[in-house]
Amino acid sequence: MSDLRTEPQPGRTGRASVTVNEDLTAIALGSGDVPVYGTPAVLALLEAAAVDALAGALPDGKTSVGVQVTLDHLAASKVGATVDAVATLDSVDGRRLSFTCEAREGDTVIARATHRRVIVDRASFGA
Repeated sequence: MSDLRTEPQPGRTGRASVTVNEDLTAIALGSGDVPVYGTPAVLALLEAAAVDALAGALPDGKTSVGVQVTLDHLAASKVGATVDAVATLDSVDGRRLSFTCEAREGDTVIARATHRRVIVDRASFGA
């Protein structure tokens, strides 16, 4: 069993930020035909915030992988906009981790999500 001092605890938060560029638009990602921040890129930013929340909290040799997301992309962000994401670890159930995530452009919430990750053994996961 893993060392309980290295188990993630609810309440941990992580952050990630991005400046929207042409490569992150719906057009570039194939998720639409307008030059605004694409939903797949929003998802990646929210996952990055969740990964940041777990930094230093997992036992040696362990990592986490995303397994489920429910995402509401609420507002468009243009090229040049800065988007900041926060993920909060809400619950830990064995290897299963649940997060609440939010992305903002300034004061405007552009996305909200619930996100689940699972702790896996890094060495054997891809084998």
